[in-house]
Amino acid sequence: MALRLIADFDLEKDVLPSLRVQLAASAAAGARGGGPGVLENNYECLRVLNVERNRNIIYTYKDNKGNVFFGLYDYQTKQNEHLYTFEKDLQVVSCSVNKEKTLLATSLVQAAKEGRSNELQPGSKCLTLLVEIHPINNVKVLKAVDSYIWVQFLYPHVESCPQPKNHLLLLSEEKYIEQFHIQVVQEDGNRVVIKNSGHLPRERIAEDFVWAQWDMSEQRLYYIDLKKSRSVLKCIQFYAEEHFNLMFEAPLDISLSDSGFKLVNFGYSDLQDKEELSEHLTLCVFTNHTGSLCVCYCPNFDSWEQITYSVFYFHKGHSKTFTTTLGSVDSHVTKGITFLNLDYYVAVYLPGHFFHLLNIQHPDLICHSLFLTENSEVIDMLPHSPLQSLSGSLVLDSRSGKLYRVLLNQSYLVEFLRSARLDCERMALLHCALSHGRDPRRLEAKIIQWISENISACHSFDLIQEFIIASSYWSIYPETSNMDKLLPYSSLLTWDTVHSFKGYWEKLNSNLEYVKYSKPHLHYNNSVVRREWHNLISEEKTGKRRSTVYVRNILDNAIKVISNVEAKNLEPRLTPLFQEEDTHQQLLIGLMVSELREHLLRHLQGVEKKKIEQMVLDYVSKLLDLICQILEASWRKHNLHPWALHFNRQASAAEFAVFHIMTRILEATNTLFLPLPPGFHTLHMILGVRCLPLHNLLHYIDHGVLLLTEAAVTRLMKDLDNTEKNEKLKFSIIMRLPPLTGQKICRLWDHPVSSNIISRNHVKRLLQNYNKQPWSSVMDKSSFSVEFLPLNYFIHILTDIESSNPALYAFEGHDNVDAKFVEEAALKHTAMLLGL
Repeated sequence: MALRLIADFDLEKDVLPSLRVQLAASAAAGARGGGPGVLENNYECLRVLNVERNRNIIYTYKDNKGNVFFGLYDYQTKQNEHLYTFEKDLQVVSCSVNKEKTLLATSLVQAAKEGRSNELQPGSKCLTLLVEIHPINNVKVLKAVDSYIWVQFLYPHVESCPQPKNHLLLLSEEKYIEQFHIQVVQEDGNRVVIKNSGHLPRERIAEDFVWAQWDMSEQRLYYIDLKKSRSVLKCIQFYAEEHFNLMFEAPLDISLSDSGFKLVNFGYSDLQDKEELSEHLTLCVFTNHTGSLCVCYCPNFDSWEQITYSVFYFHKGHSKTFTTTLGSVDSHVTKGITFLNLDYYVAVYLPGHFFHLLNIQHPDLICHSLFLTENSEVIDMLPHSPLQSLSGSLVLDSRSGKLYRVLLNQSYLVEFLRSARLDCERMALLHCALSHGRDPRRLEAKIIQWISENISACHSFDLIQEFIIASSYWSIYPETSNMDKLLPYSSLLTWDTVHSFKGYWEKLNSNLEYVKYSKPHLHYNNSVVRREWHNLISEEKTGKRRSTVYVRNILDNAIKVISNVEAKNLEPRLTPLFQEEDTHQQLLIGLMVSELREHLLRHLQGVEKKKIEQMVLDYVSKLLDLICQILEASWRKHNLHPWALHFNRQASAAEFAVFHIMTRILEATNTLFLPLPPGFHTLHMILGVRCLPLHNLLHYIDHGVLLLTEAAVTRLMKDLDNTEKNEKLKFSIIMRLPPLTGQKICRLWDHPVSSNIISRNHVKRLLQNYNKQPWSSVMDKSSFSVEFLPLNYFIHILTDIESSNPALYAFEGHDNVDAKFVEEAALKHTAMLLGL
């Protein structure tokens, strides 16, 4: 299944055994004359009431007399504690316990049983109480009204000693929210009591709201009120010591009625199943640590044939509305839609119909989202009972009493990647799997295996390119929240509301500023690197190289990256990479490090320079390592051995396959101008010589697909003998080499052709700066002559030039020079001078 449900809490397993122990102890006490047992083996009324910020879970149950018991499951100790008992048959609306577990707040209504008198205060429907429970002591009535009340203690972000003041939120069905400030003192040792319980300070913080949601983890209250029939979303952030701020007001393009009323994550009670509360709408707010803020909304169904829902990406400044057909009219929707917060994703789930996974970090590319339907394994993966999506990917199934952590199933995503037929699904699954990678190396190996088997499967994007960019991006993304603005996350990349605050609000504000001023150019690209690299290569060809210090710094950057890649590689490589000095690739690696570092230093304000340098080093190292992984997987799959690099063997089908993958890697990296591991071009060239016919090989060379590296050509000249076929190959390659490299390579080939080329180059070099002198002066210096006067003249010229500066014009590579070819070169040169 696409989702993994990990049960953090289960009433049946974590609470019932403890209650049965209490039952047995109570029964034994009754048998000894200690009174009848309080509990009996009847727990139909056992249910979860609330989940607090520290994940402590409050539950309730009744005995056979209808007495109401409150218990607490401590998430840290995994122990159950009895909190309080009301010896009246009442129905619990809401309950909350403060952080120190010294106060319990609850609201209760008359149990729905015929013939029962009202056990509450006369004229009141709902009684809201504040109870001292350390030890059990006084009970104070906070409200006795004719409307339902919900309660919630605040849990300030303070880890020090117990706070003297507690703060309690009260939400009324009459659409107002109050905050009570409760000061406690210790008496008689550990006894905690409320100070001035008759006069508790309170303040009204919101009125006329139609919807509210509590974020237990971040202590935020979201609510919507209607201003001139317009829905306005507001957020209050609570802090320690009575401090809170209205963080923003933002209009929502949704239609709400002021007659409705909906609460989200204020505990759970049977009242939420009542028509006036459950039929209103489905709306929730999701945030995460990167500064995202999403509002998910689904109105009431107008029909059973289709459903419409919207997601407002506040951190991106836009929204999307989706409409999906549910199938036939007989396909009745028995349960409402569920929105789930899955960190970088939001899931929209309608049991039995569809599962929609939305990428909230990059909602602008719809192909990064996944829509699944007509698959029973997927669309029935969650319980069909109502679910509450809490903070931190927690989900409460209140009917079964289970609290789950919902995670994306990485194994399923990779398997689904293998069977997906649409490019948009493949891209969405690729990003989704990489973003939730808990074992990146293992995950990357699985994806690389799939890519190698489906190298040409995608038509709308380059698989290798997308994998390298996405995997590198997600490997460094957690380092800082601004990486999604500064680094490319895909190969397809072709409102003033928040005050200045720290933490989440600072990140949200950064997202909004980015949207407000529209800065897509902040994404790093290699255009500057491309231009600078071409300049350096041109300078090398002309022999003009800028400052040695500048070039040395660039090469030092490359050395650090290569060392970093090698240090993280724990197994010996099958592929012969990083075994030669590939100056061109080292310059490209070093330039990318330099430019990316400057880019991040310019835009990541407040981040240490050392941290940025390390992030850059890790990012570029990751790019190279991914390419190495793809090659290693390919060699391992096809069982290639070192003899694949010898020219005197016939190429196998496996070598053809590896050559094809290397060509695709080259194509992917060339488009983005990414560096390759030193040695890649040499290996690619060697395989090209073995796999391609001569005319195809030369075509690949002439179009820049295969590069004539000095290492590859050197091996070719040494390994191949001088058969007619090999001579033709060698000559074709030598004629395509740059002049300086060609001169070096010719000295390695013991052949008349190489001797001719060496002679021509030597003569050309001698005559470049020749100043013509009178015949007599030259002839006087000659100690020998031949019968052929033109050649005699030419020899005297060359001898004169060499003798004038022996160190400068010393002849190299004479072992492979045939004097006969020097004579031919001289004759041809003389013929040209005389115009013959």
